[in-house]
Amino acid sequence: MVETQVVIVGGGVTGAGLARDLALRGVSCVVVEKKDLTAGASGANHGLLHGGGRYVGNDPEAAGECAQESALLKRLAPQCIEDTGSLYVAVAGDDENYIADFPTLCQRCHVPAEPVETAQALEMEPALSDQVIAAYALQDAAVDPFGLTLDNMAQACALGARLMTHTRLESLERDNGRIVRVRVRHTRTGRETVLEPQVVVNAAGAWAGQVGALAGIRFDMVYSKGSLVVSQERVSDRVIHRLRPASDADIVVPGGTVSILGTTSVRVASPDTIYPEIHEIDTIIDECARMMPSLASARYIRAYCGVRPLLAEGSRRGDRTVSRGYHLINHQACGVGNFLTITGGKLTTYRLMAEKTADRVCELLGVREPCRTHVEPLPPSEWGRWTEPGKAPRQWVKRSDPSDWILCECEMVPRTTVEELVDQIRREGEAPTLEAVGMRSRVGKGPCQGNFCSQRIAAHLYQAGVYQGREGMASLVGVLRERWRGKRPLLWGQPMVQYEFQEALYCALFSLDLETRGRDVQEAGA
Repeated sequence: MVETQVVIVGGGVTGAGLARDLALRGVSCVVVEKKDLTAGASGANHGLLHGGGRYVGNDPEAAGECAQESALLKRLAPQCIEDTGSLYVAVAGDDENYIADFPTLCQRCHVPAEPVETAQALEMEPALSDQVIAAYALQDAAVDPFGLTLDNMAQACALGARLMTHTRLESLERDNGRIVRVRVRHTRTGRETVLEPQVVVNAAGAWAGQVGALAGIRFDMVYSKGSLVVSQERVSDRVIHRLRPASDADIVVPGGTVSILGTTSVRVASPDTIYPEIHEIDTIIDECARMMPSLASARYIRAYCGVRPLLAEGSRRGDRTVSRGYHLINHQACGVGNFLTITGGKLTTYRLMAEKTADRVCELLGVREPCRTHVEPLPPSEWGRWTEPGKAPRQWVKRSDPSDWILCECEMVPRTTVEELVDQIRREGEAPTLEAVGMRSRVGKGPCQGNFCSQRIAAHLYQAGVYQGREGMASLVGVLRERWRGKRPLLWGQPMVQYEFQEALYCALFSLDLETRGRDVQEAGA
């Protein structure tokens, strides 16, 4: 039995941000996550720090929140942000009425926007189309969602919070209008833990409805899948937006050494089984190429997708019309006085969502400590240090150790970095799988998408005694299956050649059939 003031269900950026906010106020909490940190929408987004311009036409409240929070995070979490700025560009054929209204809409939402001459825009971003007819400079940026989540969770744990990953919520037991016990089970060991909280917060994102159902509360979620595609090379210095009302395939975000193109909005029945589809990728590339023609022939290394956590309210007119503002729901009216749900919102507004939720939690607990996350910088942590592009190569060159061989050539990740990550994951109380190493670093994120580094790292961890028996092979198959899911919609040109090589290497040489036997190998290693 574990007593705690608060149980937070969900290990995305909002759950991690809430844990940090509460920990800074002296409130004890346990974060329960059924997979790993950033396993949902927090790890499957553009990596865009919204400056608000995208929503000035249809969601002014969200636009204002994004503008304010973006400016705040640039100041308080600079280690997680590349302050690129952005260009909103219209091409021939775009709605000229919207183009004309855009500066006024931005002004009303307090979103800074400066007009840019088309010739100047082409000088700023040479890859832009010569069909650009209007351009505005705004203040969007690129954010590392993995580093941001890890840094929040690291400080929370340093202040006394507890993180339980790979832990499934089994039940929420009610008594006299309150949740009195939370039963959870570790998905790998099967061990059950009973938590006795004073307050429970549902921060499960797209799975919030399922968590609510365990407490006997029903609210409908809209599952809006968004797919994205990653280019091998970075094609712009700035974020590039299409100057039109928010729609499919209208953003190109620089992400370190690559660019991320997207996104789509496709209604799905469940957040559990989703895939980026070929027609989505075709649409993304075709539409983004109207802004930047070189994208039509660029090499792409991966596609991925996530599910937006949207409430069903207002969704009949289409998922793009649902507010991107957040929803903080107190379930007291449903007969559960110590249960809150925080959902919706954006990665950009996670801190504000956490603050408002923590304020309500503290009211329920009788705690009067104020929020500090809007004034106190987010400290860089050991947990998030390796997610930054270029960090591992710089450290490797600095060490200048000939015995520190490179295990991931694409991202130049050496042996010592992998070993540090393994030690860190063990200190978190988790198994050092290849998936866990990849989430906390750049491993597997380069052009080969894990073809070479996966088996090299697995072999090294066997040699180092980290893996025994079939567990390393199970981890290898797990990461390769996930990488394969992102390659499937891109099988043309060079990616097809790479796939053929992967099949020869893993299926012929290692006798691994990732499609039919992968699940059996994973279960054998569990």
